[in-house]
Amino acid sequence: MELEPYLHFGGDCEEALNFYKGVFGGEFTVNRFEGSPLTAEFPPDYGNKIMHANFSSPSLKFMAADGRPGSAHAGGGRVSLALGGSVDDGQHAFDALAEGGTVVVPYQKMFWGATFGQLTDKFGIEWMVNCSDDEP
Repeated sequence: MELEPYLHFGGDCEEALNFYKGVFGGEFTVNRFEGSPLTAEFPPDYGNKIMHANFSSPSLKFMAADGRPGSAHAGGGRVSLALGGSVDDGQHAFDALAEGGTVVVPYQKMFWGATFGQLTDKFGIEWMVNCSDDEP
């Protein structure tokens, strides 16, 4: 089995996917509400929103969607995503994800030996970056 996170957005899923593509590289595919069997269940201006997306890069993958209007998912959830890798890769990801977001813990060397930072990106997704160049 493999864990694949599912990120929910409040109408800006496509913008978020393009942002993450810029951070991590990779590609994504989307299915929109328009033209689906669910078209009639949503307001007319919701047709271009993303019903389901798959994001894949060399280092990670996840699924994503715009939440149903008025749903709890439309405002985000209670999940933090954690990234690991080299300290330099972590610095690059942290800086890119922090653009327009809120840094909670700056990316810095920590007492447990790793370099760690925590932030909430501009889409409300919480990220923890915990990296080390030491061999496991």
